[in-house]
Amino acid sequence: MPYALVTGASKGIGKAIALELAKYSYDILLTARSADLLKAAADEIKEKYPVKVAFLALDLSLSKSPQNLHNWCIEHNYDVEVLVNNAGFGLSGPFDSVKPEENASMLQLNVIVPTLLCQLFVPLLKNKKQAYILNIISSAAYQAVPLLSIYSASKAYLLNFTRALHHELKKTNISVTAVSPGPTDTDWIHTARVTGKALKVAGKVHMQPSEVARIAVKAMFRKKIEVIVGMMNQAGAFFAWLLPKKFVERTASKMYE
Repeated sequence: MPYALVTGASKGIGKAIALELAKYSYDILLTARSADLLKAAADEIKEKYPVKVAFLALDLSLSKSPQNLHNWCIEHNYDVEVLVNNAGFGLSGPFDSVKPEENASMLQLNVIVPTLLCQLFVPLLKNKKQAYILNIISSAAYQAVPLLSIYSASKAYLLNFTRALHHELKKTNISVTAVSPGPTDTDWIHTARVTGKALKVAGKVHMQPSEVARIAVKAMFRKKIEVIVGMMNQAGAFFAWLLPKKFVERTASKMYE
């Protein structure tokens, strides 16, 4: 069977998407930083489904990592048919409170890496009868979010890039889909150092990674251009579009204070 390549796949939404794709009998390629977590994820997938699983421990925030990941797939003759750009992270707080190197890593992982992986893998995907790119975005992509400024802006870039690429490749064999989850039961909110009202709200409305993965993979196979996961997140994106930007941004700012 062809392979599905999933970044940020050692836990959370990435791991859940890998498990979901294994249900469809795809062989699975996993990449993330932790070799131990990747091995555990690979063992779990193989225990549940009769598929092949390989993994590469890689820090995608390093500039050469996208090319190294591509080279690894070529060298091992992994027949990639699905590319899932899931790796990413956020940092909350005042803009000048975050170290420049942390912001640089966030932009590298959220913006540069998925862009370069699409560019590197599209020529390979064009050789398939049908191929898919699934980019995991965020509900934060639909508005400017004070105190989450770089993260929300990076996800807005990825959303617009994905929509544009979908149209560019519409007449080819490659379908490109953007899926935007909201609060999900992962480590993201702690990694992002979220405090205040946003932390309390997320704890009340978060979804499970398996549910997000099921919706994401279904949307990908249906060749949807864009899906926001969850009715509350859909409503939030609608009101962010409908209401005055100053009001929306002031409300978001209060959430993260």
